[in-house]
Amino acid sequence: MNEKRKIHIKVDSKQFESYISKIEKSLRTGMATEQTHRPALKTLIESLQTGLEAINEPKRVACGAPDFILTISSRTIGYIEAKDVVEDLDKIEKSEQMERYLGSLPNLILTDYLEFKWYTDGKIRATGRLGKTDTSGKIKTDLNGLKIVQQLLSDFLIRRVPSVGTAKELAIRMARLGQMIRDLIIKAFETEPEKGTLHSQFQAFKDTLIPDLTPEKFADMYAQTIAYGLFAARTMTTSGKNFTRKDAVYLIPKTNPFLRNLFNEIAGANLDDRIAWLVDDLAQLLADANMTEILKDFGIRTKREDPVVHFYETFFTQYDKETRKMRGEYYTPEPVVSYIVRSVGWLLRKNFNCAQGFADSKILTLDPAVGTGTFLYSVIKLIYESLKDQIGTWNDYVEKYLLPRIFGFELMLAPYAICHLKLELLLKELGYQFKTDQRLGVYLTTVTEKR
Repeated sequence: MNEKRKIHIKVDSKQFESYISKIEKSLRTGMATEQTHRPALKTLIESLQTGLEAINEPKRVACGAPDFILTISSRTIGYIEAKDVVEDLDKIEKSEQMERYLGSLPNLILTDYLEFKWYTDGKIRATGRLGKTDTSGKIKTDLNGLKIVQQLLSDFLIRRVPSVGTAKELAIRMARLGQMIRDLIIKAFETEPEKGTLHSQFQAFKDTLIPDLTPEKFADMYAQTIAYGLFAARTMTTSGKNFTRKDAVYLIPKTNPFLRNLFNEIAGANLDDRIAWLVDDLAQLLADANMTEILKDFGIRTKREDPVVHFYETFFTQYDKETRKMRGEYYTPEPVVSYIVRSVGWLLRKNFNCAQGFADSKILTLDPAVGTGTFLYSVIKLIYESLKDQIGTWNDYVEKYLLPRIFGFELMLAPYAICHLKLELLLKELGYQFKTDQRLGVYLTTVTEKR
């Protein structure tokens, strides 16, 4: 059945007559502001669909949230940004604020309470105007415009964002929401008192993790932890039906205790409400994603060149291309990595009397700039290929001889998280099952410290 037929939108002229009357009454006082008209808009929108809630939370708005977040049964279905009646929406459309919204929010309306502009996935979908005001504040209703706005709002409320079915699409949409989460954190940090939660977390991270941490870097780390923490958690469950931010705390693999603990600290039950709404939207995106198909992209048997790295590359290019350039965040192509690893394995056998190459119990493998784990991934695959016919039980070998000899250090949180995910998926695909108290030997490090 077509989804539009399942959702009943109640539109009649009386709702809009009442709404226009309220706007006009406020305008004719000569003292109306953008905020004055919000209750009337809220009443109109909520009258259009049973169970619909238009949430306007001033603290969220002050930190960069749209004026209204529309939900049904706690599920976000759209957003509305409202400006004063005298504002030029064409000019507002080109503002930095709207650019941020259009890049991150897939179902959005921009309005001055009389004109309504509807955007889907950053592109204008429809526009309509209820009428125009004269100098006294009286509104002359445009009957044709009224019909257009009624249809626009109906279509806006009916639309459901399609679920994600590919790794590339998921990476792009995660990155866009990650950017907005980062910006919200910066704004929230700037507006809260020095003894606020974010300031306390910032100081704790500065004292224990990164001494030269700045508020901007803190916001970046915070946003990436949330994004990759939710993603790592979602990969652990095939069904996203009941997946939420609160579930993620328990689903993040124990193989990555640092990410698990950090996520619990910053995105658990006590997450700042000014940020929580967008984090929950990211969790909703992941819940709706077809993770079975996405994880198929990550399998070693897809014959594609390192799809996990391509996911990371897509995410980070979209999220922060400049930082990536500054830090030299470019990965070594898989064929080059394979050649290097196999060459080193050959040298170990020929020149160092290690008959089993990397699989020899005397060999420890450390990648001091592990990135997304491409070299360690190739080493593990090579060990498996060389020993699969000789090892009685792969699980025993991995536990006793492989994991204790494979290490990686990484400076940035995003590739660190991807490395964990990548190696874990590889070992699982090769038949290994992690024990609950085990972790991978990949650490987030600042040269002298590891976590």
